[in-house]
Amino acid sequence: MNTDSFSTAVRLLRGAQHIVALTGAGISTGSGIPDFRSPSSGLWERYNPAEVASLYGFRHHPERFYDWIRPLARTILDARPNAAHLALARLEAAGRLKAIITQNIDMLHARAGSLVVYEVHGQLREMTCIFCFRTFPADHHINLFLETNAMPRCPDCGNALKPNVILFGEQLPALALSAARREARRCDAMLVVGSSLEVFPAAELPMIALRSGASVILVNLVRTPIDDAAHVTIHANAVDVLPRLANVLLDE
Repeated sequence: MNTDSFSTAVRLLRGAQHIVALTGAGISTGSGIPDFRSPSSGLWERYNPAEVASLYGFRHHPERFYDWIRPLARTILDARPNAAHLALARLEAAGRLKAIITQNIDMLHARAGSLVVYEVHGQLREMTCIFCFRTFPADHHINLFLETNAMPRCPDCGNALKPNVILFGEQLPALALSAARREARRCDAMLVVGSSLEVFPAAELPMIALRSGASVILVNLVRTPIDDAAHVTIHANAVDVLPRLANVLLDE
């Protein structure tokens, strides 16, 4: 980790009054959840995303979606927040971090204790029937699916239940996206952690922050499309960087 970059990040965050974090898959790899875009993850190796992870595909062949998501669902349910999630929760509890915008569906920020979390790509705590639109808590249905391999079905109409995660071809949750854009305009520092910034509209949020006069600090293992526009870029693992940032900012 570059010492000068880390020191600059600390200085910018210390001087900020409204810090917001944007997190992507890279913050959760330390909890054992694979990055969708990594060739080594295998998530797209055997499957066509348009078939298994699109709204159209789900409506016509929900069993293919569940065949694909089965190992990922077990991994997510078994995962625990890592040091990076816990560091953000500590910053929020101390009043230094005002909100987290996440592209992740794993709910690890909430499990870490963070309270203001905008899940712009949805989450796995609820499921909705795509025919009668009733919503149900997901735990029972997902655990039963993992135990029996029986596809979750609506108790009322018998059609397939879809986890409340955003599939290809599906609109992002309006309230979460609106709140995320509001926070991007309002913040004076945005900490972007573990996001490739290749998926829109979430990828536009750092640019909204920059245009609004905020400092943008990137923490990611590899380059992103806005590395050159950001005020600071730290190419390192979030699990290594965020606890150190939190310790310095909280004078621990």
